[in-house]
Amino acid sequence: MSLTRAQIESIATLARLELEPAEIPVYQESLSRILDWVGQLDRADTGGVAPMAHPMPGLTQRLRPDAVTEEDRHELYQATAPQVAAGLYLVPRVIE
Repeated sequence: MSLTRAQIESIATLARLELEPAEIPVYQESLSRILDWVGQLDRADTGGVAPMAHPMPGLTQRLRPDAVTEEDRHELYQATAPQVAAGLYLVPRVIE
């Protein structure tokens, strides 16, 4: 896929890039090659390939145990709050 000068300028505007006129052909050629490569990947036959959850079969992600590591201190924290009700901090209303 070959990108036009106008497309490169549009992409640069969207990306908030200020390109010099001499840089546009470089970006045009480089981005066109990248899109060609992506097009080659798009044409690959993946019909018989099963989706994977992990790239290495038989392995799973190691997760830490789901265990409480700290004590509940909400009463200590709420003791210094100006207003508390039912375990919640009360704040002034800011939206009418």
